Amino acid sequence: MPQIQQLSPHVADLIAAGEVVERPASVAKELLENAIDAGASAIVTEIERGGLTYLRITDNGCGIAPQQLPTAFLRHATSKLRTADDLAAIGTLGFRGEALAAISAVSHVDIFSRERESETGAMLHLDGGVAGEVTDTGCPEGTTICVRDLFFNTPARMKFMKKDSAEGSAVTGIVTHLALSHPDISFKLLRDGAEVLHTPGDGQLLSAIYAAMGRDFARSLLPVHGCGGEISVEGFITQPLSGHGTRGKQVFFVNGRFVKSQLLAAALEEAYRNRMLKGKFPGCVLHITLPTTQVDVNVHPAKTVVKFLSDRAVFDAVYHTVLDALDHDKMPPAKKTEPSFYQKMTVTEFREKTAEVEKKPLGSYVSRPVMPVKPGVSPETPVDKPLYLHDVSVDKPKTFTAPTAKTGVSYEITPPAKKAEPITLPEPEQVTMEAKKEAPWRIVGEVLKTYIICEDEGGAMYLIDKHAAHERIRFDKLKESTEPLMAQMLLMPIAVTLSDEEYSIVLENFDTLREFGFACEDFGGSTVLLREIPADILTGDAAATVEELAQKLVLGRADPAGARDELLHTMACKSAIKAGMTTDRSEMAALVEKVQSGEIQYCPHGRPVCVRLTQYEIEKMFKRA
Repeated sequence: MPQIQQLSPHVADLIAAGEVVERPASVAKELLENAIDAGASAIVTEIERGGLTYLRITDNGCGIAPQQLPTAFLRHATSKLRTADDLAAIGTLGFRGEALAAISAVSHVDIFSRERESETGAMLHLDGGVAGEVTDTGCPEGTTICVRDLFFNTPARMKFMKKDSAEGSAVTGIVTHLALSHPDISFKLLRDGAEVLHTPGDGQLLSAIYAAMGRDFARSLLPVHGCGGEISVEGFITQPLSGHGTRGKQVFFVNGRFVKSQLLAAALEEAYRNRMLKGKFPGCVLHITLPTTQVDVNVHPAKTVVKFLSDRAVFDAVYHTVLDALDHDKMPPAKKTEPSFYQKMTVTEFREKTAEVEKKPLGSYVSRPVMPVKPGVSPETPVDKPLYLHDVSVDKPKTFTAPTAKTGVSYEITPPAKKAEPITLPEPEQVTMEAKKEAPWRIVGEVLKTYIICEDEGGAMYLIDKHAAHERIRFDKLKESTEPLMAQMLLMPIAVTLSDEEYSIVLENFDTLREFGFACEDFGGSTVLLREIPADILTGDAAATVEELAQKLVLGRADPAGARDELLHTMACKSAIKAGMTTDRSEMAALVEKVQSGEIQYCPHGRPVCVRLTQYEIEKMFKRA
């Protein structure tokens, strides 16, 4: 029987690192949260190659005393907890005391720190968790941590890393969320030397939203403020007409901590019921504040999942706060501007002005009649009046003029017309058309503009989801094709504003988007311009489709084939017949034939496209069987 023995501290640290440090974004999150807890008012994050080779975070917080630097990198060493009772009321972001130990175990770390009002700072270097000597050094107030060569001693972890662009986008998402949760702190992110994010830190949430999520998103927001008992809800939500194609712009914070919560998303979307187009999702940046004793933040290593003491109370607080803001939209009135030239006119005056403009020549050119040249007259010879093309009849027979001997007056001689030879046409070939075999089913009609009803010879009834069926047809066709999708050029480009994370990954995947029919170019400020879109995509759906594709790229899998299928799902869904659209009989017949033949059974997401009800099942519903 194998002997049981205690693991060495180094192996134990590597195991702990596997739980805490999944990727560079995990390192950035832990270090940024420590900087926030240190009372920093400005934080700078720098990464190279997605953070795998270099990640540095600088803050102007309280700093660490020189003698405490080695202790900070020991497991379960923290300044934020003292007793077991403190776990029930956690008010800081970092608290477990494992982050620095886990990070240093799988990288090379240099830390520089100087306490406030101290004349000198201190520096410590660690290799794979092994600390060197603390030395005095000159550095600004606060703390700077440099993490190099992440996972250098655990190469098995490297093969699970994604592309540098994907890892860098994940870091960008972390910084963005922290900037939105703490608008009083100025966040700056430098990615491979280029500044991609910089918030002012003026304490205004709207300023942070503008810097982190773009101008267009910020301009579409409504402020919300409300409370229910000890739970308060503050922030901004999008106007009902400014829906998005995904839930990517729903950001929730609980006691200053970014969380992913289906409960909060459901409460938000329930408030928009019957106010937003089907298939669109509201965006928001909401801060939910409640007593620390009513929420458990230590249920997941990443601390992005929380558990509430009362789900119903939190749901109601968010739902009623958002609903009240939508019912009492009190946006400030728009600035009055002088009405334009056409806004001052009535409809009749506008039509008269338009008619006058249409009568005038274009530019400085003047229209002239066409002047055909007469025989014997040079183009420079003046004529009595201009001849227009419509004055010359092409149907008149040619005439010849000759002088006579007696009078010298000319007369016209019309030559006799040639007798037309009869044309013999071949006898039409008799073609026998075979009667088309009647299908063994009958299309009854359509219900709710979504489901096609048909019945077969055996008396069974079928309900076919036309969107799901057409989506599968489109997906199979796109997947089989090896050529880029046919694109249509836009007369006016479409501007699509994305989050910083989505924007970064879209810039690095222009070739992939081109393969799917989207010709994009960088417009700056987290915005891309669409010059071409797929021929099957409606112009109104183009921006939402790009948003969805960006989300799929952010969450892209390591397997390229799997990532391509995810993108094809989006393309097929957007180009398929939509529920609610009127479908003509020929389209119904084509969809039914694909389904009834067994060629299509499931949509690309795995949902069935057809439900079959036998005559017995129908009669049983009516108590006939």
